[in-house]
Amino acid sequence: MEGYESARRGLEAWLKGAEKVVILGVGGSLRRDDHIGVEVVGELEGKVPEKIDLIKAEAIPENFIEPIINVKPSHLLIVDAALLNRPPGSVMLVGPDKIKGVPVSTHALPLSILCDYVSKETGAKIALLAINPKDTGFGEDLTEELKEALEEVVTLLAEALSKA
Repeated sequence: MEGYESARRGLEAWLKGAEKVVILGVGGSLRRDDHIGVEVVGELEGKVPEKIDLIKAEAIPENFIEPIINVKPSHLLIVDAALLNRPPGSVMLVGPDKIKGVPVSTHALPLSILCDYVSKETGAKIALLAINPKDTGFGEDLTEELKEALEEVVTLLAEALSKA
C-alpha cells in the first residue's frame, strides 16, 4: 500500500519524547470506508502500551475535546479517512499545519478547529494519520481494499507506539 514506509518513519519521528498519547479514531459507522479510523482504534485495543489512550469518536470528534484535554496528552494522533487522490488504502501522516487542506467527509466540526483548541489547551503535538477511502457511500462494511489497509495500519501503529 502506498505511503506506509513514509508514514512509519514519520510516526517514529513524531512520537519521540511521547509521554502520554491519545489516538482518536474518527468516522461515520454507516459510511463504509469512512469508518476506518474507528476500526483502527478498535483493533489496537490490547496491542498498545498503557500510556496510549484509545478513543472511538465516530463522526463526532468534537464531543471528545474535554476528555482529551483532561488526559493532558503530549501527543494526539487522529486516524481518519481522507481524500488523498491516491489508491484506496494509501496512508499519509499529516501535520497540524496541513490538516486544514485535507478533505475529510462527515464531521460537523472541522478537525483543524479541534486540533487548534486541543493544542492550545494542552500543548500536545498533533497529527492526522489519513487513509484514502474507496467508498464512503451508505453501508456498514469496509471495502476489501480498506480491510487490507486496516491490518497494515494496525501493525504500523502498534509497532510505532511500542517504540514510543
